[in-house]
Amino acid sequence: MTPQIETDEHKALRAAVAALGAKYGRDYITRTIAEGRHPTELWQEAGKLGYLGVNLPEEHGGGGGGITELSIVLEELGAAGSPLLMLVVSPAICGTVIARFGTEDQKRAWLPGLSDGSLLMAFGITEPDAGSNSHRITTTARRDPDTGDWLLSGRKVFISGVDMADAVLIVGRTEDARTGRLKPCLFIVPTDAEGFRKHPIDMELQAAEKQFELTLDDVRLPADALVGDEDAGLLQLFAGLNPERIMTAAFAIGMGRYALSKAIEYARDRAVWKTPIGAHQAIAHPLAQAHIDLELARLMMQKAAQLYDAGDDVGAGEAANMAKYAAGEACVRAVDQAVHTLGGNGLTREFGLASLITAARVARIAPVSREMILNYVSHQTLGLPKSY
Repeated sequence: MTPQIETDEHKALRAAVAALGAKYGRDYITRTIAEGRHPTELWQEAGKLGYLGVNLPEEHGGGGGGITELSIVLEELGAAGSPLLMLVVSPAICGTVIARFGTEDQKRAWLPGLSDGSLLMAFGITEPDAGSNSHRITTTARRDPDTGDWLLSGRKVFISGVDMADAVLIVGRTEDARTGRLKPCLFIVPTDAEGFRKHPIDMELQAAEKQFELTLDDVRLPADALVGDEDAGLLQLFAGLNPERIMTAAFAIGMGRYALSKAIEYARDRAVWKTPIGAHQAIAHPLAQAHIDLELARLMMQKAAQLYDAGDDVGAGEAANMAKYAAGEACVRAVDQAVHTLGGNGLTREFGLASLITAARVARIAPVSREMILNYVSHQTLGLPKSY
């Protein structure tokens, strides 16, 4: 009996999402970028069909699945040329954190909307002077002794989709009353809050989802804006970062699959002499290798998602980092080979691959660089000493 890596339900989900992605396709995403707007129609339809909240609890409007299912959704949309970057952020990071650690009021207020797409939440962790080193975060929250409110001040950069979002899940720090040290905490910050300002970052990258710098100037938040336990912020933070890495892997694998499919189609049809160029090993072998690399990355992504959904945060941390690394590398190579296979046509707007050269590198850089993942594996897996 052949073992099933994916269940029949997962295969059915893949097929259904692939059909939705094909309905929109790369042309739809390219058009929304050119028009300077968001892929609202696709987002709303995916929400109505239950795909956006497939990982969130059923009692709050979700599908009752996990990151395993949500990664399938993003991968298949990407393979159809119509990925939704905010799937990484809104349901995967923010929805997961609120579902695991939020109060009942927070769950009721946010999870149904995150599930059906009527609400969207961005995630703010990166700062100008605190990239991979989250211990250097300077955004701080202090209590107003008279009201019990929180006052949040600081800056964030490279925050995706803030103009689409109803709120941002902000990573800040509060002072530990016992030690005086700053500890991480998570706050739900409405984007219309007084003192909250967003500034678009001028990016070379062509994407429907824009990047922003945030300024928080004594943003006043009610006491219940804090997510979870004030003393468990680091645990809660990493509970959101593992899904982020897994979903970034799904994003990269989907993009790689899309580029590869275009190259294969071209290599089958394009005949310079008597035979299609795909008959030549110089063309065929690199495409076969790209396919192998993407399949291997998918296996590690599936392992990471299954470990996370099973509650193994430690095991999922290692696998999620490896999956993100493998998928980023595989995506860059697949896109590069696809463009090279098409030659000059690979750089034309007609075939739509050239813009993926820049986009593919996102998976190498964000949300954590490949070098920091190698550091993680060196220290955590191999037990080697740190260099920093």
